[in-house]
Amino acid sequence: MQQGKSLALLGLFGAMFATHVSAHGLWTEQRRGNIEAIYGDGAEDNAFKAQKISGAWAYDTEGKMIPVTVERLADHARLQPLKPPAALAVALDNGMWSLTADKKWINEGRSKVPGSIESTETFKYSLAIYQPGAKLPKLDQMKLVILPEVDPLTVGPGKSLPVRVLLDGKPAAGVKLVGDYRSAPSTMSTETDADGRAQVLVRNEGLNVIAAQVEVPVKNSPDVSTRGLFTSLTFLGEPHHE
Repeated sequence: MQQGKSLALLGLFGAMFATHVSAHGLWTEQRRGNIEAIYGDGAEDNAFKAQKISGAWAYDTEGKMIPVTVERLADHARLQPLKPPAALAVALDNGMWSLTADKKWINEGRSKVPGSIESTETFKYSLAIYQPGAKLPKLDQMKLVILPEVDPLTVGPGKSLPVRVLLDGKPAAGVKLVGDYRSAPSTMSTETDADGRAQVLVRNEGLNVIAAQVEVPVKNSPDVSTRGLFTSLTFLGEPHHE
């Protein structure tokens, strides 16, 4: 019962995210023929330390892994699968952050920030679907994930995509979903039900970025009071034509 109460609070915690360092999201985009990791908030595309990309996983249409390397550039990261993937997941470990009494965020745990009034450890994930019929393996490395329950490439703009949100591998209730994170990052589209399921309107012919973010209490840690998680699901609303 306690776990159910905690999950019910996730929507509230998610709403609090916009007020602090966890506001930035993660997704991938095709740029100049490359798959690049984007760290930002809506239209913002911020520079970040590429060393914070903690993992990348590419899969073929059968869900079998494709080798992928991370090219760590000066201000962002580029993902290089051995061959074109059907799906690709990426994770960013943004580290521990503590808020000082004068409202400054320090990239350290509270044990190293005397007088800290708030502390969190943040992780960001993204799942991209590139090819029709992609089968997804278990994505245990993504502690928060938005899973499409039908092929998102077959839905089309103006129609609803059924999704399921998992937190630590379990259905997450009460999680608010942003249907168009790139264009309207503060506009909530829907909320997951008791089974972690929701219907999200596909808004764009081009790239769709559906996002969710939650903050979960952490017990018995000397450095953080919460764990902040962001996740996105990306796909094209319609097939690309030359």
